[in-house]
Amino acid sequence: MNSKIENLNNRIALAHLGGGEERIKKQHAKKKLTARERVSYLLDEGSFEEIGMLVTHRTTDFGMEKELYYGDGVITGYGTINSRLVYVFAQDFTVFGGALSETHAEKICKIMDQAVKVGAPVIGLNDSGGARIQEGVRSLGGYADIFYRNVQASGVIPQLSAIMGPCAGGAVYSPAMTDFTFMVEDTSYMFVTGPNVVKTVTNEEVTAEELGGASTHSTKSGVTHITSANDIQCLDDVKTLLSYIPQNNRETTKKLAYELGNEIRETLESILPDNPNKPYDMHQVIKGIIDEDSFFEIHKDFAQNILVGFARIAGRSIGIVANQPMNLAGCLDVNSSVKGARFTRFCDCFNIPLLVLVDVPGFLPGTDQEWNAIITNGAKLLYALSEATVPRVTVITRKAYGGAYDVMNSKHIGADMNFAWPTAEIAVMGAKGAAEIIFKNEIKSAKDPEEKWKEKEAEYASKFADPYRAARRGFIDEVIYPKNTRRKLIKAFQMLESKEVVRPNRKHGNIPL
Repeated sequence: MNSKIENLNNRIALAHLGGGEERIKKQHAKKKLTARERVSYLLDEGSFEEIGMLVTHRTTDFGMEKELYYGDGVITGYGTINSRLVYVFAQDFTVFGGALSETHAEKICKIMDQAVKVGAPVIGLNDSGGARIQEGVRSLGGYADIFYRNVQASGVIPQLSAIMGPCAGGAVYSPAMTDFTFMVEDTSYMFVTGPNVVKTVTNEEVTAEELGGASTHSTKSGVTHITSANDIQCLDDVKTLLSYIPQNNRETTKKLAYELGNEIRETLESILPDNPNKPYDMHQVIKGIIDEDSFFEIHKDFAQNILVGFARIAGRSIGIVANQPMNLAGCLDVNSSVKGARFTRFCDCFNIPLLVLVDVPGFLPGTDQEWNAIITNGAKLLYALSEATVPRVTVITRKAYGGAYDVMNSKHIGADMNFAWPTAEIAVMGAKGAAEIIFKNEIKSAKDPEEKWKEKEAEYASKFADPYRAARRGFIDEVIYPKNTRRKLIKAFQMLESKEVVRPNRKHGNIPL
């Protein structure tokens, strides 16, 4: 018996060693943790249960039968984060550069299948050189098996992807289909084709970092939702995000203990400038509404004319979508519409109530926007909010003009409660442009056209640049003092907690993709 125990101990020790001490040192030299170190830090101490530790590949071509490593380049299993069950896989770059094989993929698929059955999140820690070329189509089939499971699990359990090293070629499509993608600055990158291929095909000189680094994907493409300075911060960010979301689509996020007190926030009264054309930071409005320091922003550096993120109100997790007047005056454009739509759909999938803060002068005009399909992309946000059945509350702080008023969770597309501050301006367009169109002839024939224009602008503003006409029609449920916003929202979300919506009998809708 002792010899058999020793045999098992030796195999476990080899599995824990991965690709060996030298390769582990190289991983550390790149300022990267090993796969096992990442799993150990991510999960509660002592909670990890490994599945498939002794799996090896089945390849005999190209001398591969002589290179066998337990685990085959990926660590898989389950454990807890803050006592919540999660499944995790971590690719091990010390073993074949983390390259995916048939058995490597089978291990990942096994835990994904199990996660769907029990209703728990899946977290992928990606650090891989791509498909294992010695296996040919079998490794490609392994990727497709994972892709299929990503789609089947979508909207059923949360899927989080942390890119903590290379992720290239077909490998990028799995993270792209998960709910949130994290990247580590300077040590991670994602691209379909690498710099060498780009140079060969297009003659462009570009580095891996420029082509697909964390900065590129957080600011230009929007592929990554959160960037982190190092592995530790990335894993901490994963833990933080997980605290705002439920285990699966049948549950809600656990409400934190909160004792109601004086919920009046006087600071909200002084945020908006007297000049309606001057910008202000919507972060300040959010800060005055939510529980202290609870805003966790998503896509912080991408499409900054709209803000999205998670927060808590009286201990309850909510999703926030808000125009940002500090950037492009808060106009909706292609990127902000897609950003808002995707976040909205995630919240709706997982029963997270939505708060929409509105200060939008319209859609951004110009050939660039029209040629890049602002019509279709703007419709994505409209579709996402119209489709959402979670509690939906809107607060209009200032401008709500034109079609953008409709899109930003108006009463007409099914919002549950719509509030407006006294500073709200709800109209087809701004007073200046409207006066120019309505009173064109009168202005043109006046002795002083400029003065007449100002007069008519003031006339239009007095009739439409306020929330009261909309309130009279019931499009606004209540015009509220800014300082009362938090109190009103606490009551509204509490009232809507048991909301149920019966969907039409259909296979699924056809969102304008």
